[in-house]
Amino acid sequence: MKFFIDTAVVEEIREVHSWGVLSGVTTNPSLVVASGRNFHEVIKEIAQLVGGSISAEVTALETKEMVAQGKVLAALHPAVVVKVPLTPAGLGACAALRAEGIRVNVTLCFSVNQAMLAARAGASYISPFVGRIDDINGNGIELVREIAEVYALHDIETEVLAASLRHPRHVTEAALAGAQVSTLPYKVFKQMISHPLTDKGLDQFMQDWAKGSSKQAK
Repeated sequence: MKFFIDTAVVEEIREVHSWGVLSGVTTNPSLVVASGRNFHEVIKEIAQLVGGSISAEVTALETKEMVAQGKVLAALHPAVVVKVPLTPAGLGACAALRAEGIRVNVTLCFSVNQAMLAARAGASYISPFVGRIDDINGNGIELVREIAEVYALHDIETEVLAASLRHPRHVTEAALAGAQVSTLPYKVFKQMISHPLTDKGLDQFMQDWAKGSSKQAK
C-alpha cells in the first residue's frame, strides 16, 4: 500500500519523505490557510519535494469553475492531481479534466454508489472518509472494503485512497480491506513508527555495545 501524508506543513512532509516511505501528499485550501502561506506556492514546493501524486483541491462549486481551477492547479507541476468533491458538479468536472489527461481525486466519498459514479467519471483516486463515517456510528473500513471489492469485480482501475484515518489501527485495517493508498496526518505517521519494544531493544543493544567497547578499551 502506498502512503500519502495529509498536510500542508512542508516541514512535516520533508521529515516523513526523508524516511523513504512517502508516495504522495493530500492537501486542501483549509490546510494551506492554516499554514499561513500562498496555496499555489505551497503546492509547487510540495510537488518539487515529493513528486509522485500531490492532491490539490478546487474551491469552486460549479463544474465550469472547477474545471478552470483544476487546469490552473494541474499546470503548476506534473505531479499535481486535481481534487474535486463528490457532487454532480464534481463528477462533471472530473470527466472534463480526465478528457484533457488531468488526473483527478474525487473526495468526500461516503457510499459505494458514489464510488461507482466517480470511477465511471474517470477518477484516478476515490477518497472514502473512514473516520467521519465512524463518527456517525458507521463503519468506515467496511466501506473501503466494499469499494475495493466492487472495483476488483469490475476491473476498475480507480485506486481506493483511504482518507480521514485517525490512528494506526485504521491504517492496518485499510490495508487489509484492499485500499491501494492511505493518506494520514503527520501524527499518525509518528505513531506508526513508534513501538515500546523497539525502543527497549535498541536501548539494550546500545548498553551491550557500550559494555563491550569498554572491555575492549581495557
